[in-house]
Amino acid sequence: MYQEYLRTSDVEQEPILSSYYYSSITSHRSLDSALANILSVKLSTLTLPSSTLFELFTSVLQESPEIMESAKQDLLAAKERDPACLSYVHCFLSFKGFLACQSHRIAHKLWTQDRKILALLIQNRVSEAFAVDIHPGAKIGRGVLLDHATGVVIGETAVVGDNVSILHGVTLGGTGKQCGDRHPKIGDGVLIGAGSCILGNITIGEGAKVGSGSVVLKDVPPRTTAVGNPARLIGGKENPKRVDKIPGLTMDQTSYLTEWSDYVI
Repeated sequence: MYQEYLRTSDVEQEPILSSYYYSSITSHRSLDSALANILSVKLSTLTLPSSTLFELFTSVLQESPEIMESAKQDLLAAKERDPACLSYVHCFLSFKGFLACQSHRIAHKLWTQDRKILALLIQNRVSEAFAVDIHPGAKIGRGVLLDHATGVVIGETAVVGDNVSILHGVTLGGTGKQCGDRHPKIGDGVLIGAGSCILGNITIGEGAKVGSGSVVLKDVPPRTTAVGNPARLIGGKENPKRVDKIPGLTMDQTSYLTEWSDYVI
């Protein structure tokens, strides 16, 4: 069934892609095998061959069908929310945010099986290969879009809900003063703008929006917009302006600017 994600017109238009598409997708019997292959190639080194990683990734994916269900939802998220995504296969082969997220899902499974050294090795390779650093202990939901993804950092005890969209340069980190459960909890449908820092064991409520470049140190209520450094709520703390649609799906990053009477260029 995974073949539905492949655009044969790509090969017809660019014959040079024929062998690449064959080795990456059409030579595999299932989507999980193709995913294991592309990740193993991307993350391999001279001392960590792709064949070793392929065997590891295949075994994890076969015993964890929920990972592949999440991967399918992530593919849909990229195609529906990112206008730069030409096709499912484009995302599957080329979007490092998607690939980093699936690598994390495998690493997280290993982490929960107490294979922590191996999980941390995968985290390190993902960081080196994709410039995305997600601790294997972090919990990531389905339908997640890491748009561009460069510089995304997610800490060990962070939790990211379903249908969340995160742009590049985002940090879900600790304050440096806490131990244990010390990282943010991101609700379903949240949109986090580029360059934002969300620090500490705080909650970003369901359907909330965090503006680009914001530094968030306190809880953000559901369906509200937080912007600035330090972040504040659009409309004020007592009566914040509520978001009508789910920002993690709409990717609307600028509508709150209409509320700024002093916003000029």
